[in-house]
Amino acid sequence: MSCEEPEMLPAAVAGGPLDDDNLLSEILLRLSPLPSSLPRASFVCKRWRSIASDPAFSRRFRLHHRRNPPLLGCFHKGAEGISFEPTLEAPDRVPPGRLSLQSDRGDLWFLGCRHGLVLIFDKTRLQFMVWDPVTGHKHYIADPPGLDVTKYMINGAVFRSCGGDVHFQVVLVAIQEAQAVARVYSSETRLWGNLITAPVTSESGDLFVTYVTMEPAVLVGHALYWILSRTSSHILEFDLERESLAVIRMPVYLSGAMWLKLMQANDGKLGILYVSGFIAQLWKRNTDLHGVASWGMGTTVELDKLLSLDPRDVVIIQGFAEDNHLLLLKTITSLFTLKLEELQFKKLFDTKVRDCYYPFESVYGAGT
Repeated sequence: MSCEEPEMLPAAVAGGPLDDDNLLSEILLRLSPLPSSLPRASFVCKRWRSIASDPAFSRRFRLHHRRNPPLLGCFHKGAEGISFEPTLEAPDRVPPGRLSLQSDRGDLWFLGCRHGLVLIFDKTRLQFMVWDPVTGHKHYIADPPGLDVTKYMINGAVFRSCGGDVHFQVVLVAIQEAQAVARVYSSETRLWGNLITAPVTSESGDLFVTYVTMEPAVLVGHALYWILSRTSSHILEFDLERESLAVIRMPVYLSGAMWLKLMQANDGKLGILYVSGFIAQLWKRNTDLHGVASWGMGTTVELDKLLSLDPRDVVIIQGFAEDNHLLLLKTITSLFTLKLEELQFKKLFDTKVRDCYYPFESVYGAGT
């Protein structure tokens, strides 16, 4: 249908909803967040192209779909920086080079993705970077006071501020001197908040946690969670509303287990996915009426009955895409997604890359 209506059309048709730019923008705003949506709309006519290519509308479009962005692809650390591997098919497939980060410094630590942002620690320069791969914008942050990035293992997470499409916050955590410590950075104030601490010693005074692993955090409700050192069988919780730290014990059954991934269960609770051989088990943290928390085993999946796996194959959990509620599983030769509750598998691509893959969810309007 063309937007260039003939002059002799009846007034009721000539004055239709598509002739109102404000109403038309509201209609275009509700297109699918897939990369091809806005470019296709822009080909209809000049008016549509003018709206679809307007930077202000693009920001509104991204904000409108912030809670349902597609899984555009995955990042992994390569020899020349942070490489992007697309997962969508044409016409929504984003060229790898569009979202890759070229760098001549090999010591970049990938800390995670969320809300279309990527958090990276440059160990050479001892600074943190929040990168928006879609816009290309980079925000550099100096190391925070009270967290010794040269001595301790530092992990962190990035997330957009409530209701905003511009400002974000960064939470950095570490284990220092028998304490869990954290600081929060705001891009709005460009300042670090107060140092937040919590003890990580037993009643006898023994240190039972030594470091925060480099596994990306998972956001469940209003809290971020990280896996602590494997031998400790503990999880670090940072409550975003209270800005407080707490240490949680894992299920005794999982003590010392290697292949674990924190995730959000379908009912919105904190979950742990454990893979042993070809068996995947989901454990969920439940809270009773008295506020007492405990772990219980939920879904069990026999992966070899859903996938064509070689008996010599190995299944490793690579990551969790929070908005799409997808797990990334890697075998020796391929990368898959798993929607656990529905038992839906999808092969993304073949790969022999040994590095970890990190899922990237965002709204990308290619060509606009």
